[in-house]
Amino acid sequence: MNLDGFDETLHTPHRLRICVLLSEVDQAEFGLIRDTLEVADSVLSKQLKVLVDAGYVALDKPTGQGGRPRTWARLTRTGRTALRRHLRALQQMVEISQQTSEAWATSEQATRPA
Repeated sequence: MNLDGFDETLHTPHRLRICVLLSEVDQAEFGLIRDTLEVADSVLSKQLKVLVDAGYVALDKPTGQGGRPRTWARLTRTGRTALRRHLRALQQMVEISQQTSEAWATSEQATRPA
């Protein structure tokens, strides 16, 4: 099975969800991402750091706007490409699994759960 595009960095659930969320907007504020994922600040920070280190996400913390500074995250062009390729690889896995399941349905070497 050739899974070109499968990305171990994106495969973890939190990182995949972060990238999918960011793919739908120009940028999102840290608190919105945290609340959407229902995770602690520390968990989101760790996952964002991995994505930033991979070049998939960029963070911005604008200053001079008064009040508490907010951290904004956006998916980079590299991140968008990696996400698209990873989702394509996952779709290929589903299709291959369906084909295998259909083939095995008639095989004497495979049994179905009771």
